[in-house]
Amino acid sequence: MKEPFVHPLFIIHTLQQAGHEAYFVGGAVRDMILQRKVGDVDIATSALPDDVMSLFSKTIHVGIEHGTVVVLHEGEQYEVTTFRSEGEYEDFRRPASVQFISSLVEDLKRRDFTINAMAMNEKGEIIDPFNGREDLRNQLIRTVGNPEERFHEDALRMMRAVRFVSQLAFSISDKTKRAISEHGDLLKHVSVERITIEFEKLLLGKRPSLALALIADTKLYEHLPGLDIGEEAFRRLCKYDWMMLEDISECWTLLLYLLGVDPDLFLRQWKLANRQIKAVKLQLGGLEDVLKNGWSKETLYQLGEESALRVNRVLQLVRSTNYLHTTLLISRYRELPIHSMKELAITGQDVMTWLDRKGGPWLSTLLQDIEKKVLNGELQNSKGSIKEWVQSCKQILEERY
Repeated sequence: MKEPFVHPLFIIHTLQQAGHEAYFVGGAVRDMILQRKVGDVDIATSALPDDVMSLFSKTIHVGIEHGTVVVLHEGEQYEVTTFRSEGEYEDFRRPASVQFISSLVEDLKRRDFTINAMAMNEKGEIIDPFNGREDLRNQLIRTVGNPEERFHEDALRMMRAVRFVSQLAFSISDKTKRAISEHGDLLKHVSVERITIEFEKLLLGKRPSLALALIADTKLYEHLPGLDIGEEAFRRLCKYDWMMLEDISECWTLLLYLLGVDPDLFLRQWKLANRQIKAVKLQLGGLEDVLKNGWSKETLYQLGEESALRVNRVLQLVRSTNYLHTTLLISRYRELPIHSMKELAITGQDVMTWLDRKGGPWLSTLLQDIEKKVLNGELQNSKGSIKEWVQSCKQILEERY
């Protein structure tokens, strides 16, 4: 047994010593078999939630009605969930009822895909009732049981299937693919926020182009915010090597550039946070400036180093001649006389004193002009130089501002 499974073995052993079954389950088992980095380690048990809470001194009741208790062990958190079966799904997302059961296989049966429906015992032995390991070997995404039933239970599973295609560079079974094609409209029952999470993971995956092609094949784009643009237009998105991008804001920037749509309207359809929308709009504006005029001091300054590097990666992906080697771009940015208005050698109070005027809109405009002159090398960034310029132009400035 290797980490990260060694540490939570204490939980497994504690449950077993109390007469309960306990296993590692889900994505952690899948990723261990694939030799990928393992994320959260989850545990399934025959113990009821009350039993779990009585066995461990530190627990958090996060989803006790669905059988889940978080156990805190030596600074780490582990979800421990009672074996369960689920009743009818009322909203294509959540079961109307949950029944606690004693069978591991029945618990695994309710999961989405075969590669996520495996368990591992304390000895490292794999329990695989639905041939998940074979699907891993064949690099195949396949639902547990009937895909139509799985997608009617939880419509988000269609987006999860596409996301796994990107993250694992797998293909999807014909039956599962056909069910997505026939039932994509069920996504209307899923919150946009949850769809966005899956879509962003897709864009940052190992092979986004594979997943985008699958979305085109199944016409799932017709049910995604702002992407019902027709198959031919959507397939153009698949031609780009999205895996070259490193940050989700770069992905949204490229998507907006390729679609040529209103960024505010489009990003709000996806329910992105205001901070993220602001960052993407800044990068989109910078991208358009560079494509039109090349890298200027003003564009570098407005973007800042981090956003400039992101825009530059998008430029490389679209094969723009304005792409710069990273080292050169960083050098140009760092050679700027200033990198923000805070670096100006003067303050607004200085200007008001020199001109003997009270503050107002004029002051902000004048400071921006000073900032631009310093940036472009027309004015040295020293208090003496700026004061001399302000005083030499005092009459003109007072008329203009």
